[in-house]
Amino acid sequence: MLPLKNLTPPKNPFFVSLGMRQWIDWILHVDKHLRELMEAVGAPWLYTILFLIVFCETGLVVLPFLPGDSLLFAAGSLCAIEGSPMSIWVLWPLLIVAAILGDAVNYWIGYKVGPQVFRSESSRWFHREHLDRAQRFYDRYGAKTIILARFVPIVRTFAPFVAGIGKMNFFKFWFYNITGGVVWVTLFLFAGYLLAKVVWIQKNFFLVTIGIILLSVVPIVWELWQEKRRRALESDSLGS
Repeated sequence: MLPLKNLTPPKNPFFVSLGMRQWIDWILHVDKHLRELMEAVGAPWLYTILFLIVFCETGLVVLPFLPGDSLLFAAGSLCAIEGSPMSIWVLWPLLIVAAILGDAVNYWIGYKVGPQVFRSESSRWFHREHLDRAQRFYDRYGAKTIILARFVPIVRTFAPFVAGIGKMNFFKFWFYNITGGVVWVTLFLFAGYLLAKVVWIQKNFFLVTIGIILLSVVPIVWELWQEKRRRALESDSLGS
């Protein structure tokens, strides 16, 4: 198992609540915090930090809570600031590589240790409901899940893991992995880069972030509703 003891949250409810509020604030104001990071550590280190966040969010199945879509959008907008030391043409291929490598590592972890984890009803690091949700997504869309899941938080992190568990054909996985990684990064990064020049976007970036997050969770809400509806229909059929 991965050595993640240092990531264990404190048991004191006050510190848990404080940490959660800080994390939510970081996500909702990701543009502001990225700008602060750029000023504090400089462009080279920010490139590294963004690479690691994207890699970990897609590559480590225990970190599905890291920002994805909104982070890419904010990073693209950061490159659009006049005089910014960040270059979209450096960041673009860098984050594509991070996304592709992340899914590849996640697939490998699922291939090696996934079956044991999936059989376990409870785990300290893996939430069974997230695995089941990714599995249902995979059952519905097949190998295309590797592409589609790029745009669904949580499922994005667990989809390559489930593909590894199912021993998905290696070459097929790489085809969908590369395609999904390129499309996902390109869409959100350049959307942020181009729309950041719109005055309304500049003044209301917080609302844009909220909108991206809400749109991202729509597929999850839809999937949960479908599952609830399916169970209700099964219950009615058994009752009759």
